[in-house]
Amino acid sequence: MNDAPLLEVRDLSVTFTTPRGTVRAVDSLDFTVEAGRTLGIVGESGSGKSVTSLAVMGLHRGAEVAGSIALAGQELTGLSEKRLSKLRGRRMAMIFQDPLSSLHPYYTVGEQIAEHFRVHFRAGRSAARKRAVDMLGEVGIPEPARRAGEYPHQFSGGMRQRAMIAMALACEPELLIADEPTTALDVTVQAQILELIARLQQEHGLGVVMITHDLGVVARVAHEVLVMYGGRAVERAPVDDLFADPAHPYTRGLLDSLPRLDDPDDAPLRAIPGSPPSLLVPDPGCAFAPRCRRAAAGTHTERALCATRRPELAPYAGPYVGPSRTSACHHSGPAPVPEVSR
Repeated sequence: MNDAPLLEVRDLSVTFTTPRGTVRAVDSLDFTVEAGRTLGIVGESGSGKSVTSLAVMGLHRGAEVAGSIALAGQELTGLSEKRLSKLRGRRMAMIFQDPLSSLHPYYTVGEQIAEHFRVHFRAGRSAARKRAVDMLGEVGIPEPARRAGEYPHQFSGGMRQRAMIAMALACEPELLIADEPTTALDVTVQAQILELIARLQQEHGLGVVMITHDLGVVARVAHEVLVMYGGRAVERAPVDDLFADPAHPYTRGLLDSLPRLDDPDDAPLRAIPGSPPSLLVPDPGCAFAPRCRRAAAGTHTERALCATRRPELAPYAGPYVGPSRTSACHHSGPAPVPEVSR
């Protein structure tokens, strides 16, 4: 029996060469995704979330991608575009945050789903058309046979996103990456889309990577959470543990910035002070140190440590401790190793 994770990413780095210098958008990133499980990747804009997803799909152009990306044990890094194109859509699929720009305006929605299916299965037109209609029905679009003949601009934002999910799952992939799939949708439609993804995951055993800046989305659908900052992972934890006891000061800042139902109407928003780090000239120490209240309140020695030495992910020693709880913070520290009696 193969116990390997569905997706295994090890020491992933993605760099871009610009006129101003080299930008390391993702730096030494590790994570895994199991079949039937959802990993939520969260962080501010520029943290490296979407760059990571595009690297997994092999969609970067002009970037240097290093490290290992393995899908069900098959190494993807270094594969030719021809071989990657056979995997995209067939074994791994991606939903983008703007379905209107992802769908071609000159072709009907049904034609686009059918063509996607034909590319990977060499099916006839009638079989591909039937598959498109069936998938539109599966994602909850009413009158799928009629709506398949309509164009993207005739669909609402929520219906377009459902159509993108139908296209992504038409070839029954093993891995689904959803990059901000509920952006610009109202709250009711957001909930419907998230429930749809969760239902399809349960029915098909999908491994899902949910990329978002919305911690409410993470709380609703994720089993585990990976928090990114400045292109690096700063915390990983089961979703319930992360919300109950965030280990990293950045995670705590993200949670504190959420409005609460018991806040007074005139309560100010609680923002994280400062700005995200420059990826052109990274600091030698902790990237979050200039914005970190815990570092600012520390001793001179502790502040110097944060400013000069970059913390690595280590087991977390807080009250919510589990085998997969890690944090990259000098102040959280590794979990103590129990002594073995002799």
